[in-house]
Amino acid sequence: PAVQGLAPGVIADWLRWGTSELDAASDSARADAEILLAALLDSERAALRLRHDEAIEAATVLRYASWIERRKLGEPVAYIVGRQGFWTLDLVVDTAVLIPRPDTETLVEWALSRLPAGSTARVLDLGTGSGAIALAVASERPTVSVLATDLSEAALDVARENARRNGIGHVVFARGAWLAALPAEAAPFDLILSNPPYIADGDAHLAALRYEPRLALTSGIDGLDAIREIVREAPAHLKSGAWLLLEHGHDQGAAVRALLTEAGFENVETRRDFGGNDRVTGGRKP
Repeated sequence: PAVQGLAPGVIADWLRWGTSELDAASDSARADAEILLAALLDSERAALRLRHDEAIEAATVLRYASWIERRKLGEPVAYIVGRQGFWTLDLVVDTAVLIPRPDTETLVEWALSRLPAGSTARVLDLGTGSGAIALAVASERPTVSVLATDLSEAALDVARENARRNGIGHVVFARGAWLAALPAEAAPFDLILSNPPYIADGDAHLAALRYEPRLALTSGIDGLDAIREIVREAPAHLKSGAWLLLEHGHDQGAAVRALLTEAGFENVETRRDFGGNDRVTGGRKP
């Protein structure tokens, strides 16, 4: 294929072209090329592989070339196509929110283990972003009550849209910084969840995350400022016997366990993500 001349080509040709263009820029060039073209053709990625001999319209080719160029410059695939799968949900994402990661499903799994089927528990998700955690929990537990907060109104707009698109009506959204977002009369919760920013301000990995909102990524010189605030403020909003579960960096498990223990939480433990890294630490209020 030749983009400028819009030479005829079938799906297989353009996938080869896209993959070769991305080879030097992405360690998942073939997958990226397939996801981008599938999105443009409104196709499932797996179904695309059965359509290799189909021709593509010139307008689609031009858009595909522009998307490949954006990916070559480092923009995440999820932002280019405007959505990301998480748990069983298809979520809208843009640069107002972090892209949901599979590792965060560790937090969802732990939360669901604390919420038996039929539970009427009150759940709070702090810093909800795209709504991924709150909506995943709510989708599995239709009888719980979920409140999701975020400091960013733009992020809450994304989360509300995701609730609408996924047909989840029992999540309420509120704007504010961590627990300050709660209304004064809010009853205590049975479970508080958060995937807060936890990257240190000067971390070398931030360059690779330049398209994502810095507010949702960094938290002080050691990355733990937000977690410290949540651990300090959460007990006043938890029922006796309720749990606080926090996602954190792969090397922060010991530090977060210490913070929870010092704050008086019991049964403190850390769980690992799919890659075997410390990822979520939680404790129970006495």
